Amino acid sequence: MPNTSLVAFLVRRYLRFDKTQPFISITAILAFLGVGVGVMVLIVAMAIMNGMNAEFEKKLFVMNYPLTLYATSYYGIEQKTLNALEQRFPTLRFSPYLQSQVVARFNGMLSGGMLFGVEINKEIQINNILKKGLEGVNLQTFKQMPFNLVAGKGFKDSLLLGNTHSIDLFFTKLEPTGFVLSPTVKRFQLKGFFESGLKAYDGSYLYTNIEALQAIRDLPKGVYDGVHVYSKTPMQDMEKIKQALKEIPNNGVDIEGWWQQNGNFFSAMALEKRALFIVLMLIILMASLNIISSLLMVVMNRRKEIALLLSLGATTKEIQKSFFALGAVIGVGGIVLGVLLAFLVLWVLATFPIISLPADVYGMDKLPLDLSAVDFFSTLIGALIIVALSSHYPARKAAGVDALSILRNE
Repeated sequence: MPNTSLVAFLVRRYLRFDKTQPFISITAILAFLGVGVGVMVLIVAMAIMNGMNAEFEKKLFVMNYPLTLYATSYYGIEQKTLNALEQRFPTLRFSPYLQSQVVARFNGMLSGGMLFGVEINKEIQINNILKKGLEGVNLQTFKQMPFNLVAGKGFKDSLLLGNTHSIDLFFTKLEPTGFVLSPTVKRFQLKGFFESGLKAYDGSYLYTNIEALQAIRDLPKGVYDGVHVYSKTPMQDMEKIKQALKEIPNNGVDIEGWWQQNGNFFSAMALEKRALFIVLMLIILMASLNIISSLLMVVMNRRKEIALLLSLGATTKEIQKSFFALGAVIGVGGIVLGVLLAFLVLWVLATFPIISLPADVYGMDKLPLDLSAVDFFSTLIGALIIVALSSHYPARKAAGVDALSILRNE
């Protein structure tokens, strides 16, 4: 068993600032600070990456919906299929919709968009963005007049609508007018504007009553292009709904999740996060090289002391453990410093508006922060492994000192 008192004594002795060899102590201090800064930067960077990922996921989750049923046949999704799914999954929320591409015209300006016909009472239960856009609007009155419209704020700004209350929409459906076919035109009453924070959606998404699109497209009631589905566990429920759809004959319906609609985007985010983690971990690795150089210089400078300790009965295990503990104290101390600095930086960023983001680009004006337990402990474990490996080699070199040869030469 190694003598722990001897190990502790040597660690305390070699941690003192050596006035005769100040470069060795300075190297140890730089190693301590380097590990601390590396851990701090890595934790803060992971928190920012997670925050951005979560913020984009939140926005896309709302506008794309957790799950979406879509028709794979010309006849669309029938009401009986929707009723069967509602009975089988009473905890899920279903909102059927129709859709159509439209072109809006106002004061000689044109803007394209996607118009969704929805059942307002059902849609606002799963779409908080639309719900906010309808604040102050009487929903009963909104439904009584089918040709009412809720548009995105980006759509309003692109057409310079201002306080306009009506707008003309052109549909792809053609109607005979004299000797030619002209697109269907319908005037809608603007009742509200929503703002999701994502320019692509705010500039192109429009919502109206489902009865309006049924009338324009000459569709019977109970036939839909798709159904938005709200689920707290979409990945698990998706498989259950797929199985249920197989049991419904001639349904012509398939399902996809929000992560499939934006798979490339989130794959790129995940790849960027992994690459950033590896690059920033290299900072800790570079700092750990100072631990190696510092300990090797201590070994070279203290060779006579090590030889004398070995001749007086100290074991190679005790010497090896002493220098390993010395490197561990420097490295672990740096890790603790890095964690404390990281939480301080995160608190400052969350409390004070030091970094502001352009809302029209990112859809948010405050830097989002979200430090996950997985990233935090991955950083700690990775840093501890690097510190342990950095301390192991100098400890072996110290234990391998030839005491007889050194004492003979001295």
